[in-house]
Amino acid sequence: MKVIIGFLIVIGSVIGGYIMGNGVLAALFHPNELIIIAGGAAGAFVIANPPKVIKAVFKGLPGLLKGSKYSKQDYLDLLGLMYELFSKARKEGLMALESDVEEPQQSELFKKYPKIVSDHHVLDFIADYLRLMVGGSMNAIELENLMDLELETHHHEAVAPSESVVNASDGLPGFGIVAAVMGVVITMGSLGEPPAVLGGKIGAALVGTFVGILLAYGFVGPLGKALEYRAKEEGKYLECVKVCILATLNGYTPQIAVEFGRKVIGSSERPGFLELEEFIKGKKK
Repeated sequence: MKVIIGFLIVIGSVIGGYIMGNGVLAALFHPNELIIIAGGAAGAFVIANPPKVIKAVFKGLPGLLKGSKYSKQDYLDLLGLMYELFSKARKEGLMALESDVEEPQQSELFKKYPKIVSDHHVLDFIADYLRLMVGGSMNAIELENLMDLELETHHHEAVAPSESVVNASDGLPGFGIVAAVMGVVITMGSLGEPPAVLGGKIGAALVGTFVGILLAYGFVGPLGKALEYRAKEEGKYLECVKVCILATLNGYTPQIAVEFGRKVIGSSERPGFLELEEFIKGKKK
């Protein structure tokens, strides 16, 4: 919804200001120039990016209409799951988690948190590192280094779609100039026409530059940045998992371990200490 509101503000401000200056809307309608600009940018986008990035872009764009991917409730669910897993390991031993991490979709603990189970990135991240803990073959420092490497790889993959969209937006003004130059070429072939006709053709050529710049800075560029922020949200969610696991591996109690995780959550999504405590108590019942 926020994306649609932003688009409406851009369109309303630009078109509204144009009309206030006695501009004629019909003078801006030139489908041929839009085809040149949008088609050229789309072709360059396909050339520049591998199929997996192109697919990720089209998969990620609809998600922007839904707002933030992780809410305070999602973080409460994550910390609640971490607490339950760590409590079970503390009471029954790490080996008690073996069945949970081998088939997390079938685990009664994981089933309490369906959104986490449906997010395969998060689910695999939790299960993989708990599996290493159960195996007992890595210490906290080694595990942290491995987590950092995986999170770095995940970050590069997650921001690739946003970077590709931003790069496409950078090229749109250039394609606008291409459309404008082609319009000037057409105009130069009509020098024998009356001034009014020539003026219309020159105006049409300038519309190409206008459309290219508007698409770049009013629509495509902001979409790229929105995709970037969404990718960072997922990275922060995984970082919360990392901090919780390392805290319990270093010997902290489940309650303190999830408190470590709570502290890395952004202020707008971070649950309060008492709020988390009440949530955990509710899950115990």
